[in-house]
Amino acid sequence: MSDKELELTQSKRKALYLLLLAAAVFIITFFLPKSDTVDMLRVISEASVVGALADWFAVYALFKPIAIPFISAHTAIIPRNKDNIADSLSIFVRDKFLDVDSIANLIAKHDPAGGISEWLVKPENAERLGDHLVKVMVGTIDFIDDQPIEKLIVQSLHELIDQLDPSKSAGTLLETLTTNNRHQELLDEMINQVTNLLQRPENQELLANLLVQLLKEEFPVFEKILPSEWIGKKGVGTIVGAIHKLLNAVTTDENHSFRKEFDSYLNLFIQKLKEDIDFIAKGHEIKEHIKQDEPLKAYAKDILITLRAWLINDLNRIDSIVRQKIMVMGHRLGESIAQDADLRESINQHLLASARSMAPDFSEFLTRHIRDTIKNWDAQEMSHQIEINIGKDLQFIRINGTIVGGLIGFILYAVPYSISYVLAKIV
Repeated sequence: MSDKELELTQSKRKALYLLLLAAAVFIITFFLPKSDTVDMLRVISEASVVGALADWFAVYALFKPIAIPFISAHTAIIPRNKDNIADSLSIFVRDKFLDVDSIANLIAKHDPAGGISEWLVKPENAERLGDHLVKVMVGTIDFIDDQPIEKLIVQSLHELIDQLDPSKSAGTLLETLTTNNRHQELLDEMINQVTNLLQRPENQELLANLLVQLLKEEFPVFEKILPSEWIGKKGVGTIVGAIHKLLNAVTTDENHSFRKEFDSYLNLFIQKLKEDIDFIAKGHEIKEHIKQDEPLKAYAKDILITLRAWLINDLNRIDSIVRQKIMVMGHRLGESIAQDADLRESINQHLLASARSMAPDFSEFLTRHIRDTIKNWDAQEMSHQIEINIGKDLQFIRINGTIVGGLIGFILYAVPYSISYVLAKIV
């Protein structure tokens, strides 16, 4: 027997003993010599018994049926109304605790971003976060290591690949990248990189050596007569200068013909990626190659096995690198949030927006869960659990009913008696 059940039993006994005491006094008064005091005790005890029995009926009828004609239909109130209680409780929780405004006000009031930062900056909490995430990662790795799960993942990847169109996707991606002439900025950066590479002495020396080597291979006779080393250096200098002049012209002229040709080629390439049958077919070939190529699958699996083994070994060590990185990242995140008021405000606003968006669905889910859970309970067991938790207080209703009934009995006896006494004195 649990503590609550024991307390309920003791409360029931107290109420019963008080009822038996009142009943005993009532019975004893019939065997005592008749007097005003005995009459008063009889009225008081009788009223106490009536009050105790009435409140016993009220409390008992909440949880158990009472087989009395015309009355039994309104007993066992809690078991009979289990479904109504489920509906009412779920609606109450939804309307009073899970409505959008209540959740939004809760977020706005408690500054969750500030609370997160305060929690993360404490070293023990960062360590706790690392421990929890490591446990999650270990469990996830064990989950993925299961053969049926691995098969499901591969199957899901294949389905995902089947839904992709590499050619059209690449075309769409390139089209997005070229919006607002972003590709021209990329072209400028490429030109700058090429210019920097050509201006480096070591690269010019490499090109000169390649030019000399070409002269030796293609024109061996002239190479012996002409100063090949001098020609190599001068030739490379001339070539680099010409290229630099061309690239500089392209960089400074937004309407340069090279830029227009670059635009035309890129637009044509994007169009082919999205519409050309040969390009689309090639994309499908790439998909099938990725799915069916055994060396590729074996290589990917070997990488996965190696990565998994390293992770498991690292996560099971006391000085885990991953765990330390998580702790450092968590601590730094907390410091960043604490030091940046704009960041805290931004996080809170995003949380607020997310709460407003998700609150209706979450509220509906939790409401349905509460309602269905209660409806699936056994009616008698539910009634028993409610009685265990609040029955102790309900038994005081019986005790109070006995006492209040006695007081009412005393008043009902004392008032007429006092009036009769006063009238007798007057007469």
